[in-house]
Amino acid sequence: MGLAGEGRSLEWYASWDMPLLAARGFPYAQGPALDLCADAMAFFFVFDDQFDGPLGQKPARAAAVCQQLIDIVHGATPLPGADACSVAFADLWARCIDGAHRGWVARTACEWEYYFAAQAHEAVGRLRRTPADMETYLQVRRGIAGTDLPLSLGERAAGIAIPAGALHSPQLRIMRQAAIDVTFMCNDVYSLEKEEARGDMDNLVLVLEHARASTREQAVTAARREVDQRVERFREQARQVPQMCLQLGLTVPQRTAVATYVEVMGFWMSGYHAWQTQTRRYTGAPRIVPHTGPGYFEEVLGA
Repeated sequence: MGLAGEGRSLEWYASWDMPLLAARGFPYAQGPALDLCADAMAFFFVFDDQFDGPLGQKPARAAAVCQQLIDIVHGATPLPGADACSVAFADLWARCIDGAHRGWVARTACEWEYYFAAQAHEAVGRLRRTPADMETYLQVRRGIAGTDLPLSLGERAAGIAIPAGALHSPQLRIMRQAAIDVTFMCNDVYSLEKEEARGDMDNLVLVLEHARASTREQAVTAARREVDQRVERFREQARQVPQMCLQLGLTVPQRTAVATYVEVMGFWMSGYHAWQTQTRRYTGAPRIVPHTGPGYFEEVLGA
């Protein structure tokens, strides 16, 4: 669909190894579901890189461009001649919702909207040129990271339907938030050099360093503690899930679905971490694209 061109652009994209991320992060996915997860991961990273250049310095422009994608979530069709990101996302979204439960579609539509809308606020942070406070950082970073979406994709790939009472239990909501935060917080450490060089401010290490007037080493240590606390919180809540299911009177198939969902969240955290320690996106970037410049070779997002 034109998300990656030929030559070095295709080489750079291939070096990220999206199939590895899909396999590690979504072990329940098979066949078309695995294709969908791999394509979704590809879209995320190509789309994200489009904001490394001039577009990422223009909040109003970023908001207008992303509104086109938000419109697709809510039923719009890309116009003839639409950019590659819009065309690819329309295909991705159509496959996501094909045969999906209405509750899952409604919830995931909101997650995509949040993801796209948050891009403009990352641009605001770049213009500010100083890290935000922790609460503001979390609100923006949870959006631009989009790490709630892989959890929903993993749920869909596993073919499970979680009762609303369980899905919105304190245990699963806390665990979901922890899984979301752990993923992007670890990523902030691995991508720190690249993001700092390009003027990105929404990075946990930079936020902690600025808020506490600490050294870089101290900030990285503090970031690790933030991750460790969330992992332990995840484990604490997981131990309470069986009792919660019994209290809600869930059937055996429903309890099995909830247990699978807990696994989906754990697989995503561990799978993403395993991938990001191997992919050339973070380990090979300086040899392929300068870390101070855009992480893409073609502009595939625009009006």
